[in-house]
Amino acid sequence: MMFALSKTTMITADQALPGRDTPMEVSPLHVVLGTPIQGPWPDGMKVLYVGMGCFWGSERIFWQLDGVYSTAVGYMGGWTRNPSYEETCTAMTGHFEAVQVVYDPAKVSLDALFAAFWENHDPTTPNRQGGDIGTQYRSAILATDQEQLDAALASKARYQARLDGEGYGPISTQIELASMAGDGRFYYAEEYHQGYLHKNPGGYCNHGFCQVSFA
Repeated sequence: MMFALSKTTMITADQALPGRDTPMEVSPLHVVLGTPIQGPWPDGMKVLYVGMGCFWGSERIFWQLDGVYSTAVGYMGGWTRNPSYEETCTAMTGHFEAVQVVYDPAKVSLDALFAAFWENHDPTTPNRQGGDIGTQYRSAILATDQEQLDAALASKARYQARLDGEGYGPISTQIELASMAGDGRFYYAEEYHQGYLHKNPGGYCNHGFCQVSFA
């Protein structure tokens, strides 16, 4: 298997591993919420994609929020079709570890979702979260409509002002429309990754309050 010369250097589409046409098989229902983890979604639901480093801890943050209908983990922002975890770890797929957040905007605001995002990881360390190093761990918000994108960019500016006041560096978070990131697709990760920290309560997690509040 090929590996990138530097796991912190983003590859180009022509360098990506080819992957496969067959998607990963996953359980139909969320292990905690009991809701479907694949669409189509009920009327009124919206979808947001985020990357905060290791997707095990990131997913748990969002499934615990009131108004979140479903979550799933997968790979996004790259070019390899239906990549495996092992392939993603080579930095030769272009993907980051992503969480699909399906939410009811009548019950949870974008501000609440972005607060959970910004406050629970370090967005100032490009392609890294703590000891997890590589493009798969990059910070990202991928929006599925213009309203989300505008709100995400506004939240970045707001949080940067908070970080500036505390002496932190610039935010490196990738923010764009999901359709413009890599091949634009969310690929479900292997079943054992879905709801990982519910299945493995003592499993690895390096997420938590990052010392600077979004409010």
